[in-house]
Amino acid sequence: MPSLKYLEVETQTNPVASVIWLHGLGASGHDFEPIVPELQLPIGVRFIFPHAPNRTVTVNGGMVMPAWYDILSMEIERVIDTKQIMESSAAVGELIEQEVARGIPHEKIFIAGFSQGGAVAYEAALSYPKKLGGLIALSTYFATRKTIAFNTANAQLPIFIGHGTVDNVVDKSLGQQAKDALAQLNFHPEYHAYHIAHSVCMEEITAISKWLQVQLKS
Repeated sequence: MPSLKYLEVETQTNPVASVIWLHGLGASGHDFEPIVPELQLPIGVRFIFPHAPNRTVTVNGGMVMPAWYDILSMEIERVIDTKQIMESSAAVGELIEQEVARGIPHEKIFIAGFSQGGAVAYEAALSYPKKLGGLIALSTYFATRKTIAFNTANAQLPIFIGHGTVDNVVDKSLGQQAKDALAQLNFHPEYHAYHIAHSVCMEEITAISKWLQVQLKS
């Protein structure tokens, strides 16, 4: 049984694909639940929205809140607890294996994440030992780009990056930095910029829906 508690939503009965979607710091799996009907997917997809465990977050005065990992410094190059992000990545791996056991092929499983959840999504998807369907990274940064153990199984992983041009939490330069780092490693991420702050917008949701449908047909 996976170590993370989660919310589950299906667009149709007998889903043919799964999306594991990680929320941001201080939120919960319910945060992105409303996005499912807005995606207007014409096929059966199971969405898994896990809840992060409660942790002490140093940059928030040591408050305890839902967090995928501790953030020690909010400089542009954030200092994070790498051990905790690896633990969260491993927990995502448990959810992937559960979906496989329920009949969803690895290559039809997508990892998505917003903000802190996106940082975990990068680590989980790009290090996973079996081919996945794709990665969706929203308003986030590639926290472990210097330490991640890339797995060749996902060397051609389709990647959707969305970022706000006026993001006041995760600067847009960090989204660009992730895109550039991936391009240097021969990935071909799609980068989408939107005139929004640290959030998502309808235009972005529509683009994610189109991207997902393309990947599911390939």
